Amino acid sequence: MAAGWMCAAAPQAAQAQSLALTGYKQAVAESLSEDEGMAAFYRARGFEPIWTSADEAATARRAALIQALSSAGQHGLPARRYDPVSLLARMRAVRSEGDRGQLEIELSRAYLQFARDLSGGALDGRRIDSGIKREPARRGSEDLLEALATGEPRAVFRDLAPKTPEYTRLMREKLSLERVIARGGWGAPVTVGKLDPGDSGPGVVILRDRLIEMGYLKPTLSARYDDALRDAVLAFQGDHGLEADGVAGSSTLSAVNVPATERLKSVIVAMERERWINFADGLGERHVLVNIVDFHARIIDDGKVTFETRSVVGHQDPDRRTPEFSDVMEFMVINPSWYVPRSIVVNEYLPLLRRNPGAVSHLVITDSRGRRVNRGNGFAQYSAASFPFAMRQPPGPKNALGQVKFMFPNKYNIYLHDTPSKHLFARGQRTFSHGCIRLGDPKDFAYALLALQTDDPEGFFASRLRGGSESRVNLEQPVPVHLIYRTAFTQAKGRVNYRADVYGRDAKIWDALAAAGVALGGVES
Repeated sequence: MAAGWMCAAAPQAAQAQSLALTGYKQAVAESLSEDEGMAAFYRARGFEPIWTSADEAATARRAALIQALSSAGQHGLPARRYDPVSLLARMRAVRSEGDRGQLEIELSRAYLQFARDLSGGALDGRRIDSGIKREPARRGSEDLLEALATGEPRAVFRDLAPKTPEYTRLMREKLSLERVIARGGWGAPVTVGKLDPGDSGPGVVILRDRLIEMGYLKPTLSARYDDALRDAVLAFQGDHGLEADGVAGSSTLSAVNVPATERLKSVIVAMERERWINFADGLGERHVLVNIVDFHARIIDDGKVTFETRSVVGHQDPDRRTPEFSDVMEFMVINPSWYVPRSIVVNEYLPLLRRNPGAVSHLVITDSRGRRVNRGNGFAQYSAASFPFAMRQPPGPKNALGQVKFMFPNKYNIYLHDTPSKHLFARGQRTFSHGCIRLGDPKDFAYALLALQTDDPEGFFASRLRGGSESRVNLEQPVPVHLIYRTAFTQAKGRVNYRADVYGRDAKIWDALAAAGVALGGVES
């Protein structure tokens, strides 16, 4: 940093010092109107600088800031948003106390922008896709500035990024993919339609070579689809959510042929999404995690998966997609009634009732006071806007919610539940619901939750089930629930997993990141 403004700050005389201080403070004060938190921070310290004084602490903060901004690309952040080169030029250009005041605020703004992006995400997902309901977790300006003013600068910057093992492993995969891309990728794509164990020929060789480059197969010169290649295909299928049959069919080959650049985009988006859930108190020692595109629900205890079951999520239709948000599960209902959502009542059932008042006879139609409506009067006179009734399916073996539902009350009317349609869990891509999450093993899920409050969870559940009527069971320890969407996610041991972008949300997020300035490392410009 140029020494001109440092020397100017040295006291020549009381009058000169007063004028200089006034010039600096005026420049700072005039720049603070847009950020009340920053204004409060500087007012509380009498406008004393944290960046632009000549002491060692300010020097260390400037150096740490420039280094951090220069490393933004390593985190998949939009590097051009922070522009450390321009900041260095501004430092060298300072000549007056007014310049110094303006620079002080510019450095604080650059720090706050970077700190918020790295700790809580560079984007507001709600502006990108209506199914993303997460409000960005943003630390206040005063808190962030105070941390820097009182802490060791490099440690403060290190603490900004999520501390989760997931984020660390995603960063490692990002670096690995960038190296793959820099050396040309995984090789030629497989162009045949299908390869079976026992096959040989050029297609097998190309598949073999790609799996070797991906780390699924040790180097070999075999041109046959032998046992080693079959094992590699099985492992690849498992990591990509495909049917693990050891046959390289169209779905498997399509996934094998995805270029490293596309996988890198998925990882960068996953890092951004991990920043979105970088909650101050974590996800919870015990929490439920549902990865929408992985079609599984898991109970996590102290960072370890203690229960896992397949799930069915919302259909790809825009009005049926499962949203992303976090809430807290408070209770379960054994032998639930299904209170049919208004959208389903008027869009799906009312047209049937208008033609035939006896349609959907498994549902009870009730008025605003809960009284059963006489179907004999017909419904032809009602439109979707004027239909005044509600519909409910009583508890029973054919109830749409099955034998139990798990409630984390939210304004989106989303919950986890059982279903009589068990055959859907055998499908690979399980997008069949109206938005709620169906569980493949709901009773076992209930037992795992109840185990914390009863010595006999199975007996307790069975006794309530035998009663036949709706039974609410409060959880003595409410459990956070996180509905996430990760097309790239890691394992504590093993390779990174990839899934299809079934709702197209990650493609939108990548486009927004790219528009903001995020670039793919390893790609020649």
